[in-house]
Amino acid sequence: MRAGSVGLVPALSERFDKPARNGRWSDLCVRMASALVLGPIALFCLWRGGLAWTMLIGVAMAGLGHEWARLAKLRNAWPLLGLLVLIWLVSWVYGVSTGIQATVFMTFVAWLAYGRFAAAGVPYAGLGGVCLIWLRQRPGVGLEDTAYLILVIWGTDIGAYAVGRLLGGRKLAPRISPGKTWSGALGGLVLGAACGAGLAAVTLGAPIYAFGAGLMLSFIAQAGDLLESAIKRKLGVKDSARTIPGHGGLFDRLDGFLTAAPLAALLAASMHGGVGLWG
Repeated sequence: MRAGSVGLVPALSERFDKPARNGRWSDLCVRMASALVLGPIALFCLWRGGLAWTMLIGVAMAGLGHEWARLAKLRNAWPLLGLLVLIWLVSWVYGVSTGIQATVFMTFVAWLAYGRFAAAGVPYAGLGGVCLIWLRQRPGVGLEDTAYLILVIWGTDIGAYAVGRLLGGRKLAPRISPGKTWSGALGGLVLGAACGAGLAAVTLGAPIYAFGAGLMLSFIAQAGDLLESAIKRKLGVKDSARTIPGHGGLFDRLDGFLTAAPLAALLAASMHGGVGLWG
């Protein structure tokens, strides 16, 4: 599969920059409307935990598999979707360790069947989903840990969006994502970490440590955002899909979670029982 050419870059830059030329806040209303619909659903499933949260992650993994198959230009999206659903099912029934093993195995299966790029979508979506299931299942602190991660990512997105459009300035990675700025990246780091520290202050304590862990998670989430942008740039597409109005596809909305969730799981695994992932 050929992923694009150098000649596409100027045209894509114009295409990607179009919303900014029409107004810095042109997409805000649509983005807010989507968030107001999907946000409460995600928060309800988070609060309920158990089957509700696991099913939400399963739906997301299935959708990610479908999107990645389309990005890989496979004729049929169902086999790749099915591999991710199998990983989700194994993780739910047998736990995170078996889920990670299943992810590795399914990656090799996808590589043999569909090639390297298609196979890359399996760990990309699978590991994040497995870790999100495990985080919520942690005894005593599952709700706080998962809420912490969500607040850090949401704070990062909001901070980067708002500060970047208010202050503008030097581009962070113009060849990958022309709309991102250094001011937005720093704003996302600070607000994301502050949101995590605020949650720690009213739940399990240690807001200073939570701020530090939030900086790490925010940084990795923004790196994940840039990774997804680089993939789309290479493929010559603006969005991974058109699943969510104002946000594009599930990969566009969940890119930060997919890279930050494994780090959050590692931080949580290093803590004793009953202690938040920030220590």
